[in-house]
Amino acid sequence: MPTLHSLSLRTADVARRSGYSVQQIRNLERDGVLPPAARTASGYRIYGEVHLRSALAYRALAIATGPVEAKRIVRAVHERPATELLALLDAAHARLHRERTDLALAKEAAASISAELIEDVRPSDSMGVSELSAALGVRPSTLRHWDAEGLAVPDRIPPRGVRRYSPAQTRDARIVHQLRGAGYRIEPLRALMASLRRGNGREDIGAALAVRDASIEARSRALLDAAAPLGTVLAAR
Repeated sequence: MPTLHSLSLRTADVARRSGYSVQQIRNLERDGVLPPAARTASGYRIYGEVHLRSALAYRALAIATGPVEAKRIVRAVHERPATELLALLDAAHARLHRERTDLALAKEAAASISAELIEDVRPSDSMGVSELSAALGVRPSTLRHWDAEGLAVPDRIPPRGVRRYSPAQTRDARIVHQLRGAGYRIEPLRALMASLRRGNGREDIGAALAVRDASIEARSRALLDAAAPLGTVLAAR
């Protein structure tokens, strides 16, 4: 009866069918993502269906979880009890679910905050670092970091340069807080907040959130794609 080990494949065959180079297949075997290949008398590698399935699973998981976690998961299907493999997959699904939930909240909050009208501003409406950090639930050092990065830049009050956030600057900090919570890195946020201050940020924020949404969608689909080859390898153990 044919098994996952009965098919005889060359390194080039596995590479072509999995979308990797020959050297990448050798590297995946070296890293334990593929189980050790059999060897001919002359030393050539002989791979089976299990190697192809493992390479396909890793390719999808690298998109879904990143290469480090992908290696950990595929090694587990070869070396660890099934419960450990399933726990790793559950954790990957949970992270994506959390990201999707955080993104939905960020969309709602960013749209609401960026649409707020700021009128009749008085000096007493401004907030200090400690006040704003308490309101947002972040450390004062976080606000200072956002200031240094040009994300939410407060006024400086002489003579000591004390930071004071106007309502508009407080709005910026609230948007940054939401988008950082949704996984946005500093560099793209810097351009986004500069655009907001120029007056066209609502559209840019919506576009940025849509890009993040597409990224989560692609990673979710990749995690689903990994399930079939992983399930096949696990069932054959």
